[in-house]
Amino acid sequence: MRAEPIGAPCTFHGEGPFWDGVRDELLVVDMLAGDVVRFDGAGVPTRRHVGDVAAVVRARRGGGYVLALERGFALADAELSVTEEIAVLEGSAVRMNDGGCDPQGRFYCGTMAYDVTPGAGRLYRLDTDRTVTTVLDGVTISNGLQWSVDGSLAYYNDTPTGRVDVFDVDPDTGEFSGRRPFAVVPDDAGKPDGMAVDAEGGVWIALWEGGRVHRYDAGGILTEVVEVAASRTTACTFGGPDGRTLFVTTSRLGVDDAAEPLAGAVFAVDTGVVGATQHAYAG
Repeated sequence: MRAEPIGAPCTFHGEGPFWDGVRDELLVVDMLAGDVVRFDGAGVPTRRHVGDVAAVVRARRGGGYVLALERGFALADAELSVTEEIAVLEGSAVRMNDGGCDPQGRFYCGTMAYDVTPGAGRLYRLDTDRTVTTVLDGVTISNGLQWSVDGSLAYYNDTPTGRVDVFDVDPDTGEFSGRRPFAVVPDDAGKPDGMAVDAEGGVWIALWEGGRVHRYDAGGILTEVVEVAASRTTACTFGGPDGRTLFVTTSRLGVDDAAEPLAGAVFAVDTGVVGATQHAYAG
């Protein structure tokens, strides 16, 4: 399969795509600009500045959005105006990076050091009562957290490892256990970044420096490759009217614009499979 751009490049470091099923619109973050970019039904983008860094945006069950910003979590209204911030990080060496919501409505986001110090990152969980808990520590670039369709497993990327890992999940506490490799990405294919899950149990992995997205079945076997005309492919999500469109974000960070004129665009492809339910924050 080959993904096609839905318009001209609209981000510098596009990340964290999310399909808002209530509004039937796509949102992505332009992470290092601190903006959330919304696309209307015609694919026209508009921007909303939310902080120095915009790492993740997800819906809230009661309306509005939950965000991960540079130093912690935030709540926002339907127009993405921040109404509450929940500090997590101290200092300026580490920032929030990627995450998502579990089926019970808890919100997770991992971190990384700006200078990519090995082991300086963590994965945090924002519970529905606004308390924050460390789920994992000693990671380098925390990326791509998603849950299996039945919620019993969590898929996770610490990008420099070149692996997609899987955990068992306790649905009552949100705790992870039994970490093990799910799939290994060959060195020449890129590094695992953001991800999405489909309703058949397939796991779709955006590959940084790979210019592609890999789909692995529930057994960790590579079944599909989506080509993308931008080497720094960052993340993906399912959406569209029938839920079969895979949207893929890309980055211009460190890229020669002349060599990759579509870097920073959002791409889309009809996969023929419906995406799994995208969970909202219940707090």
